[in-house]
Amino acid sequence: MTAGETRPGSTGGQQHSGPDEEYSRERLATMSRDELDALGASYDGVEVLHVDPGPAPGSRLEKRAVRQVGLLFFLAGLLSFAFVVVYVGSGWFLPEWSWTEHESTWSALFTPMLGATLGLALVFVGLGLVLYTKKLLPHETAVQAKHEAGHFDQMTTGATLVTWGHRSGLARRKLLTRSLLFMGGGIGLALIMPLGGLIKNPNKGNPLGTTPWAKGVRLLRIDGTPIRPGDAEPGSLQTVFPGVEGGNTAADAATMLFRLRPEQVAQFQPRPANEGFGYADYVAFSKICTHAGCPVSLYEQETSRILCPCHQSQFDIVLDAKPVFGPAVRPLPQLPITVDSEGYFVARSDYIEAVGPTYWNRERI
Repeated sequence: MTAGETRPGSTGGQQHSGPDEEYSRERLATMSRDELDALGASYDGVEVLHVDPGPAPGSRLEKRAVRQVGLLFFLAGLLSFAFVVVYVGSGWFLPEWSWTEHESTWSALFTPMLGATLGLALVFVGLGLVLYTKKLLPHETAVQAKHEAGHFDQMTTGATLVTWGHRSGLARRKLLTRSLLFMGGGIGLALIMPLGGLIKNPNKGNPLGTTPWAKGVRLLRIDGTPIRPGDAEPGSLQTVFPGVEGGNTAADAATMLFRLRPEQVAQFQPRPANEGFGYADYVAFSKICTHAGCPVSLYEQETSRILCPCHQSQFDIVLDAKPVFGPAVRPLPQLPITVDSEGYFVARSDYIEAVGPTYWNRERI
């Protein structure tokens, strides 16, 4: 309401500059909650069109609605705590996160159970709120004129909100209050529990920059047999894996062992950081494409190119596996190799850079 207008309840067209001037904070503080609510509605130009007070306090309709809403909130809380139990239970039944060819029943059901418990909990929360709004809250249709706000509006609006809370009946509906607290505790705990992964993180250390390869680890064929320098013909390629437990199933460990032809050895141009990584006429490169992580499995001896069949990236082995065609922009990481005392190929260390499609590039070319 703007200055110069006649206020509701004023006499003889008496003019006021606004409710803030007419009603001081001290005067408003002496009024009851209901008086402030009614006064605020009057000065805000609120016209009540329809009022439905909802079920009468203590009536059978109210008690039945309270039980229904309370049950929904209780089920939401129960499912939230079930989510916590499943999540914590992963530490008992899944002590380590590792890939296996045949998943256990628990590991196969773990993620679906998490989704089902938390998803159903949120569904019951929504149903409970809808039912509570429809059956227990008073319904009022009103029209209000907009105007500038001052301390008058702050106090009367606050009183209206408090009055609404009183009318909601939560204070006297103990079953609803308890079910809400139970549900809130379950939902809150379910939302906080995943943060525990920051404390007990299975991917500690540098998972993107390390593989099962290490100093002295033998290069093995898929059948587990070791390799000597004389076992392959010039121009050949064979896929090798680290000779450690689970080495042939590690997603980032597959490596290509090449024996270069004499002309390739003469033309070979290693990157500065890869000097001495090969052994005689042998070199080893990661089998994981640096574009999208596909297995690089084709080798064209005539052109000295390693090909990825998924997106047609090509790497020149003479140029130390630099990409020369396709979407890949990083060279294939090279594994430093040598032979052990028995004459079998072993790794001199792990890869000095992350394999596959990583989020960083080494400025070393």
